[in-house]
Amino acid sequence: MTAPRLSVLDLVPVRKDQSTSDAVAASLALARVADDLGFVRYWLAEHHNMPAVGSTNPPVLVSLVAGATERIRVGSGGVMLPNHAPLVVAEQFALLEAAFPGRIDLGIGRAPGTDPVTGWALRHGAGGVSDENVLRFPEYVDNTIAMMDAAGVTMTVGGRRHELRATPAAGSVPTIWLLGSSDYSARLAAEKGLPYVFAHHFSGQGTAEALALYRTHFQPSPELAEPRTFLTLNACVADSADEAERRALPQLLTMLRLRTGQPLEAQPSIEEAQKTVAAGIPDGHRGVIDAMRAAWVIGAPDETRARVRELADSFGVDEVMVNPIAGAYDGTDPRRAPGREETLRLLAG
Repeated sequence: MTAPRLSVLDLVPVRKDQSTSDAVAASLALARVADDLGFVRYWLAEHHNMPAVGSTNPPVLVSLVAGATERIRVGSGGVMLPNHAPLVVAEQFALLEAAFPGRIDLGIGRAPGTDPVTGWALRHGAGGVSDENVLRFPEYVDNTIAMMDAAGVTMTVGGRRHELRATPAAGSVPTIWLLGSSDYSARLAAEKGLPYVFAHHFSGQGTAEALALYRTHFQPSPELAEPRTFLTLNACVADSADEAERRALPQLLTMLRLRTGQPLEAQPSIEEAQKTVAAGIPDGHRGVIDAMRAAWVIGAPDETRARVRELADSFGVDEVMVNPIAGAYDGTDPRRAPGREETLRLLAG
């Protein structure tokens, strides 16, 4: 098995010792490490109203990361389109592509990425992420793509035809990806001939089925002749397996709170996470942690690199996007994430 190409998914995690400014600075430092190591792309997620996640606005973060790096592709992983007007997204990413030509990816998802109240607020209280927005998702995807094209679109309003472009003179357009965690997006990406990514890092279940569905039903398009996809993974790598397990604890406990309906908090330090585990995890929660841990890649360099190659081969991909989930010890520089940076360095070999 050959080693797959590597990319990064970043949720801009916020530790208890960090301000949002610190967390963004740590992510920019991480992006520069990925750029120096030759990683293929660096994607920023969209999540809202979460104490441990700072990636609320992918276009802003994409601009910051692209400006702080030199060659790596930068994109959204992804923009949750039901939260936004298609023209707004098209304008944002058309400008990003104009500023950083050939380096921008627009990953589009259908999930809200937040709770219902925040979803309502995202659209200025005008209905929030309604069922209609979700049902019209395929239309919104088409509109976003068409508006970014140099030719734009023609709309008829009030009996008159109007030309509409996301930017006056596009020289190129971002690469559009559809993202999902169900069969729906796999079918839609196949139908439209778009690249597709299944959120394996989120659940670890259903990936093979979704990719098989996408590949089987793929219809070639002017933009893409054959199916194109990659694998996403949560990973934590350290010099020893024991150290990697320690560094993974804060994220495991943060995700446990999310999945068991507990109040969310900023990410704890490694020492705080160890104390929580030592005090005892409820029996009913142990299985949740074990299931998450089994789907993540955690360990020493040789074993994790081998596991990444094995998973890439198993799912038939030549690229793996890693969400580096290592926590930090008390006293760590709040504007750096050394465990996350080391995960990238050790995986790259």
